[in-house]
Amino acid sequence: MKIAIASGKGGAGKTSLSTNLCALLAECTDVVLADLDVEEPDAAMFFTTAFNEEPVFRMIPEWDADSCTSCGRCQEVCNFNAVIKLLDEIVVFPELCHSCHACCLLCPDSALPMVPRQIGVLRKASLSHLTVLEGRLNIGEEQAVPLIAHVNQLIEKEYGKDRIVIIDSPPGTSCPVIEVTRSADLVLLVTEPNPFGLNDLKIMVDTLKLLGRKMAVVVNRAEENIKTIQGFCDAEGIPLIAEIPHSRKAA
Repeated sequence: MKIAIASGKGGAGKTSLSTNLCALLAECTDVVLADLDVEEPDAAMFFTTAFNEEPVFRMIPEWDADSCTSCGRCQEVCNFNAVIKLLDEIVVFPELCHSCHACCLLCPDSALPMVPRQIGVLRKASLSHLTVLEGRLNIGEEQAVPLIAHVNQLIEKEYGKDRIVIIDSPPGTSCPVIEVTRSADLVLLVTEPNPFGLNDLKIMVDTLKLLGRKMAVVVNRAEENIKTIQGFCDAEGIPLIAEIPHSRKAA
């Protein structure tokens, strides 16, 4: 089973819930914690163990000036403005490239071969029944989705069939969150009992409905009055399964 821990905002308690849930599950079964908040991963700091690192690459085009006849076909087929023809020169913007291979495959002169470019690292550690995976995007990289997709593919290949997988998701409802949650069996939404938490929860619920995901809600920093959150969950038919109290003891 793959469970994504998500929320419509940052700082709601996704990492706290992810790490503690994994620690609990690891007492009785094999579990994987995947930190896919790749722009600012922080789950690893909860574990005092050494991590192994391996680079993660994606393919981008590299201009071969000797083969190019400056026909401009590459610029025509690129939907992301990542390849531009300037007089007799082709300029490639790696940050804009989505690795679709269109320019490479449709160039009549084979002048734009695809080459690997490092976008980040995958960090891995094992602790008894718990495996921790962390994707960490290089500073300055524009696109988080390729790294998230790489870690997701690794999970499916090596861990997806016989372990519980808990995913610490990025905040918000943008492309990285869509990539994380679209293959989850269940999405646990962490929220807070205040107007900001409710607003972001509504946005996240609308997004997950479009994806057809099953979901449940956990209220973090819960105080006595969570009627507004409870009322919204009841109206949407979403189970509110836990409350984490707003107390020093819980922290």
